[in-house]
Amino acid sequence: MVGGPCQARCVNRIDDAWLAGPVLDVAPLLLDARVTTELPDGVVTVRVTEVEAYDGVNDPGSHAYRGRSARNAAMFGPAGYLYVYRHLGLHVCANVVTGTAGAASAILLRAGEVVRGADVARERRLRRGAVASDVDLARGPARLADALGITLDLCGADLLDADAGAAGAHLEPAAHRQRPVATGPRVGVSGVGGEAAWYPWRFWLPGEATVSAYRAASPRRSGR
Repeated sequence: MVGGPCQARCVNRIDDAWLAGPVLDVAPLLLDARVTTELPDGVVTVRVTEVEAYDGVNDPGSHAYRGRSARNAAMFGPAGYLYVYRHLGLHVCANVVTGTAGAASAILLRAGEVVRGADVARERRLRRGAVASDVDLARGPARLADALGITLDLCGADLLDADAGAAGAHLEPAAHRQRPVATGPRVGVSGVGGEAAWYPWRFWLPGEATVSAYRAASPRRSGR
């Protein structure tokens, strides 16, 4: 984990009030928000077009459903930190921590449009495999993390640090978004947490080409 929540540099934090509410209220607010990483190989910005909400101990699809662990510790920090985990031992996925400190909740960044640094994002993605088009650069959570250069080393990074370069990643809220938001079941979540009627906790911007395709869970998939 980078730094860790609430070290001395928190005095330079941008106001996190917009991320500190209930996770289902915050999730739509992340649509059209921008995530930027400033890393040695370049700067990339992704405009978020799809997210999924995960509500800790209240959510059987959440990594924190059974409480705190070394893996999910970042989810229990204050709002605005980055929770990164490895999925199936192959890919990493990036989440924005929400709510209040001590009560785990986070929002998975499922997909987005690369609006800055497409050449850098494309090079990062090519290291992981073929890239069909720029629409696919951040279409899906693993691709999004790859395009931004997010690794496990950034778990716990402060996305609201006014000195953004210190953390390597920064989150900027959407400006005056007045667009419809669609909701539906989360992708690949097995068991109760994947029930569409109970957990329609995926949010996306209709008509966006970068939104990922829905896939139901396979038996081996686990919650987040």
